[in-house]
Amino acid sequence: MKNLAEIARLLRYYILAATTQAGSGHPTTCLSSVELMTGLLFGGFFRFDSDNPDNPNNDRLIFSKGHAAPLLYSLWTVAGKLSETELLTLRKFGSSLEGHPTKSFPYAEAATGSLGQGLSIGAGMAINGKYIDRLPYKVFVLLGDSEMAEGSVWEAIQLAAYYKLNNLIGIIDVNRLGQRGETMYGHDLEAYSKRISSFGWKTICIDGHNFDEIFKAYEEAINSAIPAMIIAKTIKGKGISFLEDREGKHGVALTEDEFKEALKELGEIKRITVSVNKPEMLQPLSESVTIKEVNKTYSIGEMVATRRAYGEAVAKIFPEFPDIVVLDAEVCNSTYAEIFKKHYSDRFFECFIAEQNMVGMAVGLSLRGKIPFVSTFAAFLTRTFDHIRMAQYSDANVKFMGSHAGVSIGQDGPSQMGLEDISMMRSILNSVVLYPSDAVATEKLVREAARYQGIVYIRTTRSATPVIYSYDEEFPIGGAKVLRYSDDDWFSVIGAGITLYEALKAYVELKKQGIFIRVIDLYSVKPIAREILKKALNETKALITVEDHYPSGGIGEAVMAELGSDRVYSLACRKVPKSGRPEELLDYEEISAKAIVGKVLELKDKFF
Repeated sequence: MKNLAEIARLLRYYILAATTQAGSGHPTTCLSSVELMTGLLFGGFFRFDSDNPDNPNNDRLIFSKGHAAPLLYSLWTVAGKLSETELLTLRKFGSSLEGHPTKSFPYAEAATGSLGQGLSIGAGMAINGKYIDRLPYKVFVLLGDSEMAEGSVWEAIQLAAYYKLNNLIGIIDVNRLGQRGETMYGHDLEAYSKRISSFGWKTICIDGHNFDEIFKAYEEAINSAIPAMIIAKTIKGKGISFLEDREGKHGVALTEDEFKEALKELGEIKRITVSVNKPEMLQPLSESVTIKEVNKTYSIGEMVATRRAYGEAVAKIFPEFPDIVVLDAEVCNSTYAEIFKKHYSDRFFECFIAEQNMVGMAVGLSLRGKIPFVSTFAAFLTRTFDHIRMAQYSDANVKFMGSHAGVSIGQDGPSQMGLEDISMMRSILNSVVLYPSDAVATEKLVREAARYQGIVYIRTTRSATPVIYSYDEEFPIGGAKVLRYSDDDWFSVIGAGITLYEALKAYVELKKQGIFIRVIDLYSVKPIAREILKKALNETKALITVEDHYPSGGIGEAVMAELGSDRVYSLACRKVPKSGRPEELLDYEEISAKAIVGKVLELKDKFF
C-alpha cells in the first residue's frame, strides 16, 4: 500500500507537470481517478504485455472519459513505456499524446473523448473475448459520471447484461462535478447503483481513494458471473487543496505559480518504474467455426433485391474472410443479415434497436482483429454518425450496410427513407461508398468491402431489381460501368441503384425519338471513377446525375466536385417525401425515367 501511495503521488505530479507545460488539459478529472487506476494497473489486477500492446491475451483498458488522457499517459510513464520528456510533449503538434486519446498512442485502445462511447467499444471487445477468440482477458472501461447521461452508455449496459459479459468491468469516477457544475446525481452512488443493477449488472460502491476498498472491488468484479460496475465516490482535483471539489476548474491547467504551490502539497516525488503483470499466453479458438459453403448464383433477368444479395454475399464470402462478424439492429429479416445468421449463428450478434451501441461494438470487434459487417436501414444509421465519426480516429475496419434507401421504399414514408446517408458516409475521411444496382454487383462489392482496410458503406435497395451483370464482370472500388454507349450520344446519364434502371428506361424511350444517351452505373460513389466521367464529359454535351437521395452531399455533388464543370446537372429528391407507391414517388421527386427524358429534352434545346 505504501508503494501504491508513492505511485499515486508520482502520477499526480506527472499529470500536473504535463498539463501545466501544455497550458491546457483537464488535470482535475485526472486527479480524481488516480487511485482507481493505480490500484488497477499496479495492484496486480491488470494483465498486459507492455512490450506487445497487440498481444491478444492482454486485458484492455478504455478511457471512455477521454479528457483524462494525461492520466493514461502518466500510467504508461510509470510503467516505463514513456519517458518524462515524452510526457511533456502532451498536446503539442506532432506528439502522439493528443488532448484526448487516439490510436497514435500505442497504449490507447480506441479514440475516445466524445463521451458515452467507451462502454460500447468495450462490449465489442468483451464479446470478442468471450464468444469468438474465447480468451480470458478482461475489458476495463473508465467512465465519467457526466457521461452516464448519454443514451449509448445505457444501450451498452443493457446489451452487456443480455450477453452476460462477465469479462466487462466498468469503473465510474463519480467526482460530482461536470464541466459547468454538479452532475445529475452528484455523489449519490445509490442512484447509479439502483439504475445499473436493474439492468442486470453487479454494482460495487466504494470510496475511490481508499486502496483497501479499491482492491476488494476489483477482486469482486473480476470474479463476478455477470458484468460488474464499480461506482467510486471521488473528489475532483483530489490531492491539491485549492482544486479539490471546486467548480470552474474543469479543463483548466495550472499556472506556473499554482504548479509550484501544488508541488509543495505533493511533497517528495520519487520517480519509480513499476512493471505491469503479464497475461497468460493462450491461443485464440476462432478456428472452431464450421465452414459452410454457400453456392448462390444469379441469372440475367432474375429479380433480386440488393439487400437480399447482401445477406447472401456475406455468408458466401465467409470462408474467404473467416474474421467476419455480422451485427444487426433487429431488422435482419429486412436487411437479410438473417441469411448469414442461419449459416454462422456463432458469428452473428443481435444488437436490437440500439444502433449507436451497435456501431461502438463493431469498433471494439474491429480493434480486436475482426471484420464487422453492420446492417440496418440507411435512415437509422444517421443516428450513429458520431460513433462512425469517431471510428475513423480509431483506424476501425468496419463495413456498414444501409438498406431501404431513398423514396423508392414506397408506402412506409419519410421516417424510413434514407436520404442523407450518402452525404454522411462520404464525409468520413478515407471512407468508401458503394451503391450496387443488381445482385451480382452487390456480391462483388461485398467482397471488395471485406478486402478494404477501413470504413466502407454499402447502400442497398428495398425493391427487387433485375440482374443485369454476368459473373465475369469485376467491380473494383473506384470504378463505374458504361452500360449504353455510342459515338452519337448527346448526353451522359449517371445513375446508381434504383435510378440506374430509370436511366435505362429513359434510354429506350429517347432512342425511339432518335436521341442517344450514354448510361453510366456509378456503383462506386467514393472514390469516384474520374477518368470514365471525364471521358463522358469530353464526348457528350453534358452529364445528368440521377439519385434517390437529397442533393446536398449526394452523387450529383460528388460528380461536380470531381469534374469542376458547369455541364453537370443533378436530378435528386428536392421535395419533402410522402407515402406512396415507389413509381409515384420517383415521379414526384423527378428522378424517374419520365424526369430524365424531360431533362434531356430541356438540355437539347440549350445545347443544339
